Amino acid sequence: MKNNRTLIKFVPFAVLATLSLSACKSTKVERIDANQEVALSDKWNGKDSQLVAEAMISDMLSFPWVNDHLKNEGSRPAIIVQTVRNKSHQHIAVDTFLNDLKRAILRSGQADFVANQEIRNEIREERKDQELNASLETQNEMGQEQGADYALSGTINSFVDQQGGKRVTFYQVDLRLIDMTSNREVWNGQKKIQKLQERSGYGF
Repeated sequence: MKNNRTLIKFVPFAVLATLSLSACKSTKVERIDANQEVALSDKWNGKDSQLVAEAMISDMLSFPWVNDHLKNEGSRPAIIVQTVRNKSHQHIAVDTFLNDLKRAILRSGQADFVANQEIRNEIREERKDQELNASLETQNEMGQEQGADYALSGTINSFVDQQGGKRVTFYQVDLRLIDMTSNREVWNGQKKIQKLQERSGYGF
């Protein structure tokens, strides 16, 4: 009987504790503008990717090689984006950065963009299918692809310096543009980002 009384007294406290824990775990989700930066940490984020891509492509297209190509070839240069290697200390969505680079190139109107090998192979399969199934008037011929004049590639590096409740994360993006005919490097660009994160206590 004594055990039952103890159990009855304990139950209300257990219920209150459960409700308190549930309240602590409640979350709030809010829609925000996709272009608005929300920096929750010093990690590389989508805004970093966008700003770095736009700044570097703007710098690339300001160099003399663009006008030289137009003067010699009479047409806009065609660029293929190759590999950008992530050598940083954290996972970075490199595909997102590559897409930001492509968008910046196309938006500029100063250069054309050539699809990479994987996409080209998919399109070639589609052309083969058209040869069998599409009418002669709507078929796209093989052997009419635009070749790339220049290849863009590079790396993303980082390092971290921290002491006590402060940490500085440094990112460096290096890109280079190579003339596909001569292997001449016509542009070399670099963009650096520093992020400071502070904690009221020690450690991260």
